[in-house]
Amino acid sequence: MKYLATLATAAVLLLSGCATTISSNVTAFNDWPADLADKSYAFEAPQGADDTLEYRNYQVLVANELGKLGFHQVADNQSPKLLVGMKFFTIDHPVRVLQTEYPFMGPYWGPYYGRYGWGYSRWAYRPFFYDPFFYGPTRVEERVKHQYQRQLRVTINNTSGRKLYDVTVQNTSGVQATPHVMPALVQSAFTGFPGQNGVPRTIDITIEPKTETVQAAASAPKAN
Repeated sequence: MKYLATLATAAVLLLSGCATTISSNVTAFNDWPADLADKSYAFEAPQGADDTLEYRNYQVLVANELGKLGFHQVADNQSPKLLVGMKFFTIDHPVRVLQTEYPFMGPYWGPYYGRYGWGYSRWAYRPFFYDPFFYGPTRVEERVKHQYQRQLRVTINNTSGRKLYDVTVQNTSGVQATPHVMPALVQSAFTGFPGQNGVPRTIDITIEPKTETVQAAASAPKAN
């Protein structure tokens, strides 16, 4: 007997999670001239292994923030007045955590003490003071939690080499995906630009969750 192949197509909504607040430590140093009229710039070419698609994607984030401040990126055949550099890194710091679990965490069939004295019910909860001889031994489980340390540094110099702006953004969180965090780090780098010289600040940026629609198809093979 032959079975007709079936094809099912479903639209699946993938949510990246709830809104996340990214808290960063930001320190900027600047020697920004008050009479700088020409804000044309180009990015410094990334070196070697730094020249990745991820790196160039983050350059776009920096360009968007600079555009809000009146900067404009020149074409390849034009000469800029400023050069913008960018570096970033992510370090994973795994932390081993011991988690204690008790054998009875919910309802059980056993004795309890209520308003009218002692009784016996399957819906009684274990007493507040845990007795390992009565309820059994405690189970200890080792788990690994990850903390991701990230740093973003953006510099702006003029073409003669004079340093005008140097900002460092540092963040540590449990968010694994750097592309999810980087928009907040870049925005923090230019918040209050150029800012007070050498004064550390803590900047909180809230990232809203993204929704993506994926078409999933499944088919059953024909059988004879």
